[in-house]
Amino acid sequence: MKYRRILLLILFSVSCFAQNEIVGKIKTEIINQNELVYALHIPKNTKEKKPLIVFLHGSGEKGTDIEKVKAHGPFKYLKSHELDAYVLAPQCPENEYWNQEVLHRLILKIQKENNVDSDRIYLTGLSMGAWGAWNLVVAHPETFAALVPIAGYVDRIPMVENCKIAAIPTRIFHGLLDDVVHVDYSIAMYKKLKTCKANVTLTIFDDANHDSWSRVYDNQEIYDWMFKQTKNRQDEN
Repeated sequence: MKYRRILLLILFSVSCFAQNEIVGKIKTEIINQNELVYALHIPKNTKEKKPLIVFLHGSGEKGTDIEKVKAHGPFKYLKSHELDAYVLAPQCPENEYWNQEVLHRLILKIQKENNVDSDRIYLTGLSMGAWGAWNLVVAHPETFAALVPIAGYVDRIPMVENCKIAAIPTRIFHGLLDDVVHVDYSIAMYKKLKTCKANVTLTIFDDANHDSWSRVYDNQEIYDWMFKQTKNRQDEN
């Protein structure tokens, strides 16, 4: 009897440590709901197709007050000047950052609802908006005819995939004295794009800190340059 109890105990112990395996499969769909408030300037004459300027603001303009996005950039310029173009300025929600897929869907919506020239869509942004512009143009290079990032941070994806945007004329601006986003980010991206034989220029303002954008957006020259660019033809100057 003692021998049987020991044998049964051994068999019971072995069965306790036995492993079972299964192979399974799961299909699931995760849906994120995003909401963006935006301002849209509509040109006077919309019978003909018109260009679209997409402007991404910096971190200081996040929130729910759409008037904040008009403090800088093309909407500030529009307060005292005219632009014969649609100008789209979305507002990034508080505690979030620019999401390139949400922005791309917004652009598609604006195209569908307005008489936008799809060969003349221009992307620009300042600070956090320039970061968003770099990421958006790399994610959807087929969408844009020109890129103007100002005082922007650049992360890994644009650095690695820079040649995807080699065909897009790009004008980069930064302040040499910028103590928020170091000028080296713009210099590095400029050098990366030059290796792709891209149509890219870099302007560094020797006397500018982080706000290197006012002198760019307050000048008609940048808009004249953008309006010359199309996805089928790009001017060198």
